[in-house]
Amino acid sequence: DMIKKKGYEIYPSLIYAIMEVVNKNKVFRTGINSENKLGYWDKLNPLYTVFNKQTEKFTNIWTESDKNFISFYNNYKNDLLEYKDKEEMFPKKPIPENTIPISMIPWIDFSSFNLNIGNNSSFLLPIITIGKFYSENNKIYIPVALQLHHSVCDGYHASLFMNEFQDIIHRVDDWI
Repeated sequence: DMIKKKGYEIYPSLIYAIMEVVNKNKVFRTGINSENKLGYWDKLNPLYTVFNKQTEKFTNIWTESDKNFISFYNNYKNDLLEYKDKEEMFPKKPIPENTIPISMIPWIDFSSFNLNIGNNSSFLLPIITIGKFYSENNKIYIPVALQLHHSVCDGYHASLFMNEFQDIIHRVDDWI
C-alpha cells in the first residue's frame, strides 16, 4: 500500500528489496565466474524480466544495484524506457556476470515454481520468481519462489532470505 501511495511501481520496489537481501549476504553472492573460478561477487545486479503485451514475450533487462531506493528506481525506469520494447531477449548489453535472474508472473499466484537456467549445475546464484498478489484477512500476500543451489545454500539460508525479505517489505517506510 505504501509503495503505491508514494507513486512507485510494485515490481521495481520488490526487485530493490530482493537485491538488498542478496547483497547483504555473501552466501547469496557466491558463484562461478567466466574463468570457472569459485568466489563471491562484491555486489550483484538484478537481471529482470519485462513483459511485452503486444508480442506476448519477455525481455530481460539488467539495472545497476544501488543502496538508495530512489536512485535504483530512477535507473530502473530509465532502463525500462530504453529497452522494454526491443525484440531481443537481452537488449541491454553487455550483461555483466554479476547478475541474478528475477522474474514476475503477475497473472497467477502459486505455492511452488521451478525455473531452470539451462540446467546448468554450475549456476550457483539465487533465482527468484514473484507471483500474483492476493489479499486474505486484511493482509496482502506475495508468492515468492526462491531457488538456491544446495552446494552453497541450504534450508537455513532459504529462511534467512525469506525472513530478511519480509522484514524489508514491512519496513517499506524506512526506504521509500
